[in-house]
Amino acid sequence: MRRREALAGVASVGTVVGGGAIAIYGLPSVEDLAGQSDSADGEADEGGDDPLTIETVDAPGSEAGEVLVPSPDRATFVDIFGTWCPPCIEQMPALAEAHDRIGDEVLFISVTNESVGENRGISEAELVDWWDEHGGNWTLGLDRRAELTERYLAGGYPSAAAIDATGTVQWSDSGVKSADELVAGIEQALAVEVDGE
Repeated sequence: MRRREALAGVASVGTVVGGGAIAIYGLPSVEDLAGQSDSADGEADEGGDDPLTIETVDAPGSEAGEVLVPSPDRATFVDIFGTWCPPCIEQMPALAEAHDRIGDEVLFISVTNESVGENRGISEAELVDWWDEHGGNWTLGLDRRAELTERYLAGGYPSAAAIDATGTVQWSDSGVKSADELVAGIEQALAVEVDGE
């Protein structure tokens, strides 16, 4: 009887852990199972992604309009954040430093998929106030359909991805990173761009 109870306990733990992983990371896609998805932890993706049109916001360092992500003619750095996310606030100084150091060499953009606008989660004015309060001074984008988030979220918030000029992810990771880590990731995408010229 004890062996049966022990096996049931082990199976229960496996079920709970597996369910928790699915809750956090979602179910794997067919591409994930085939090994062709964007990768995290600093590894390069094998294929380029078609650009998505991202709405930009009139905020410090950002103008209202649209940009293509990834940029079709240069390397791109994408930061995915949420105003509700304490680690995203913690990440802002390192992003500002990385932008100061290397932001002119890439399309440097922070994007949120929060509901922004009238009768939604937060107003655009609240987003701009948050951005200003936390030192944002580069392109700010809205991922209204969460397509960019789905493509580049590397496991949690905040997430970052450095994409070369061909649309291939050269580095991505989640969690709070130092400015040196962010710059090193961006340099991986720039190195491919330079080598390809």
